Amino acid sequence: MDSATVLDDTLSRKIPPDAFGPRGLALRPVRKAFTLVELLVVITILGILVGLLLPAVQAAREAARRAQCANNLKQIGLALHNYHTAWAVFPPGNINRTAGLCPGMGEPTQSYSTQFGNWLIAILPFVEQEALFQKYDLRYANESPQNQAVRETLVQVYVCPSDWNFRTPAQPATGPAAAQGAKYMPGSYRAVSGRTHDGYNFLDSEMMFEYRKQNRGPIHMGGAWGFGCESIDEIRDGSSNTLLVGEWSTQTSPGYRTFWAYSFAYYSLSAGTPQGRTLLGDFDRCAAQYDVGLDLPCKRSWGGLHPGGIQFALCDGSVRFLASTIDPALFSSLCTIAGGETASVP
Repeated sequence: MDSATVLDDTLSRKIPPDAFGPRGLALRPVRKAFTLVELLVVITILGILVGLLLPAVQAAREAARRAQCANNLKQIGLALHNYHTAWAVFPPGNINRTAGLCPGMGEPTQSYSTQFGNWLIAILPFVEQEALFQKYDLRYANESPQNQAVRETLVQVYVCPSDWNFRTPAQPATGPAAAQGAKYMPGSYRAVSGRTHDGYNFLDSEMMFEYRKQNRGPIHMGGAWGFGCESIDEIRDGSSNTLLVGEWSTQTSPGYRTFWAYSFAYYSLSAGTPQGRTLLGDFDRCAAQYDVGLDLPCKRSWGGLHPGGIQFALCDGSVRFLASTIDPALFSSLCTIAGGETASVP
């Protein structure tokens, strides 16, 4: 055998016959990359999917926040009923024993602080806030340094999760807090003080010309003009047809939102006014729509940050969602405890 034959035989044994075939390195096909058009198509599809998914996620989150808000109102309603069990009446909305002054304006006596300032302070022990309640110093007004720690505390059950601007103490727009530069922690809920018959008279302070007794609500100013605390027996319109506590959060003019420990007039109390502008959840929009009472009804408005409506706790302990488009006259009728109206919660 010649040398050429030996070399060919050796190579045939050491190099597989398909080394340069389909599985070989020399002829292995090159993997293709995505083209620009393909990348754009993928990005577009992903964008469409995200666009479809995001509203569903946001809706689910809002549903959870609304459910938590309803639970807060349920807990507040239960606390008010437990207070009623202990004292045989609902707490006063605020206290005023001096004619000519709004509650919280620093009366010559200490009567304003003696009765726990307002209804939200009064029920602190019934919402598992006994320690905070014990810090409240009855000898001083709420704006005093002695009560700063209380008024600037965040109480979670007093805040709706949809109310995004609530974690920082802020200064109310009017009253003694505005005059003294005192800050309060915001809240989301106000008690129903009743209804107004003329847009000027409200049962949250002594600063009124007249107030018809049949227009009073379950929680209102007490101590002046012969008005005191109300009991369940006084709710002659029916506890299942009478609003007790509702939401007030404004998207504008945050100085007029709810401040839970602020006892001045309307900051923890609102009322029923037969004007649709008071159910917008927006102070500036309400004030811009001129009507009887000017901006007085707007300071006592209702509104939540849930799409389409406002949540309320009723005097029977239930929680209902009322559409913002509810007839204002019907809504106002639901705010009285003994108005004699034939009104039912829709």
